[in-house]
Amino acid sequence: MIGSFDFVRTHSAHIGSSEIVPSPSEKISSNESASGKKNVSGTFENYLLNAVEYVNGKQMASAENVEKMITDPESIDIHDVTIAMAEASMSLSLAQTVIDRLVGAWNEITTTR
Repeated sequence: MIGSFDFVRTHSAHIGSSEIVPSPSEKISSNESASGKKNVSGTFENYLLNAVEYVNGKQMASAENVEKMITDPESIDIHDVTIAMAEASMSLSLAQTVIDRLVGAWNEITTTR
């Protein structure tokens, strides 16, 4: 799964070594699940869920690195731990800002008459 903050390569001329991912226009936008409900991949709900999963993954990776540093300090570089903690902190801060703005926008919409 691609994290919501990661850059992806959609063309072979793009710089990078990661695999080439089809552009959104090349992907099928919806499919049916086993329950018969239609899942639309580009929905706002799916975007938010993917973002929360990404933030959670960063938090879990940071916690694992700290745990590894405490139990076996020789197996991990302190810089990796610091970078993982900074990424987790930044992603959580960004998520909090987005949530605050969404709630503010929702309140603005509901109070407009």
